[in-house]
Amino acid sequence: MNPRLAAARALASVLSGKASLNSALPMQLDKVDERDRGLTQDLAFGTARWEPRLALLAEQLLQKPFKSADSDVQALLLVGLYQLFYTRIPAHAAIGETVGCAEKLKKPWAKGLLNAVLRRAQREGEALLAGMERDPVVRTAHPRWLQKSLKAFWPEQWEAICAANNAHPPMILRVNRRHHRRDAYLALLADAGIGASACRYSQDGIVLTEACDVRTLPGFAEGWVSVQDEAAQLAADLLDLAPGQRVLDACCAPGGKTCHLLEAQGDLDQVVAIDLEAKRLTRVRENLDRLGLDAELIACDARETATWWDGKPFQRILLDAPCSATGVIRRHPDIKLTRQADDIPALASLQGELLDALWPTLAVGGLLLYATCSSLPTENTEVIEAFLARTPGARELDMAIEAGLRQPHGRQLLAQEGGHDGFYYAKLIKIAASRG
Repeated sequence: MNPRLAAARALASVLSGKASLNSALPMQLDKVDERDRGLTQDLAFGTARWEPRLALLAEQLLQKPFKSADSDVQALLLVGLYQLFYTRIPAHAAIGETVGCAEKLKKPWAKGLLNAVLRRAQREGEALLAGMERDPVVRTAHPRWLQKSLKAFWPEQWEAICAANNAHPPMILRVNRRHHRRDAYLALLADAGIGASACRYSQDGIVLTEACDVRTLPGFAEGWVSVQDEAAQLAADLLDLAPGQRVLDACCAPGGKTCHLLEAQGDLDQVVAIDLEAKRLTRVRENLDRLGLDAELIACDARETATWWDGKPFQRILLDAPCSATGVIRRHPDIKLTRQADDIPALASLQGELLDALWPTLAVGGLLLYATCSSLPTENTEVIEAFLARTPGARELDMAIEAGLRQPHGRQLLAQEGGHDGFYYAKLIKIAASRG
């Protein structure tokens, strides 16, 4: 299959609200020659990254918008525009190959339209975009609701956040303490000719100079190292783990933090890892197996404790709550297409419900670490503020870390170009059991 067609079909599923790129793209990659899979991924992710900008340009170039049934043609046009403005593909090849895909969509009428619009974009696109630069949606390539939210919450940092969201993320590793210390693994990377340096905040983190196939990493198959962003690596140490503790990892998939907990403290009594979907736990088990670790995995709704909790309290709980994922847009750029402003209050409500449900499972004197990969205080400090107000036995603890910005509650890490993702942490201690 033509890589442009594969990328467009994956994007069409996203535009129509049927799937994310992570779920739609693999099915299309299976139909593409292996040599073209890298190009297909770049076309899909790159088009999603710049879609807010490209979509407004398309509006200027089209006489009328596409019908909902033609999201595949719309996606193909966006893929064509992405090639013209963000790749080194020659314009004649970008236009010709993209237009030719209309036949495979069984929409031959679209060939003339795509050809005319893309050729006009080649001639006038730069001037049209320059004239639209005053619009912050064009300038930042973020949907209007998100651009406004970031500007309101982070008036000094919002443009840097948007720039980081649009940048390609670095590949960051987590060294398995059970096998090597970071300095020793850095030496192994140097011997293998792989450029790398130590992360600033995580004692286990390494950032690679260039992304590479994990199979080329020394000892990857043997579990010496994993791929995980630096911000996510902070969770294990923030939990103050100790031998003999029973630990709950709520909303655990894909299991990176579950594994890190077990790497960081090898003498835990038990780790229980739960997630809503059984199929997501398959990935968790695969990660545990590669690293030679074990945890009890349970597919359940964390809020329905009667269905999964045995009544034995946990000394530590990690709640990596479902969120808007606005801190990891650079890794999942289709978030710009799938998230809407109305999602945020609903997510904040869910996050509060999870806190309320899990708190009774925590032992008195135990710690709960609340985490999200969101950059929006509505899901972070405001959720913790509301929880503390309605939970007399809960107190917040300070976190002795340099990363991020201190908030009224917790610390907010904002996405950094070349560094960590956007993330949030708040650390709570249970000083008394709930009444009743």
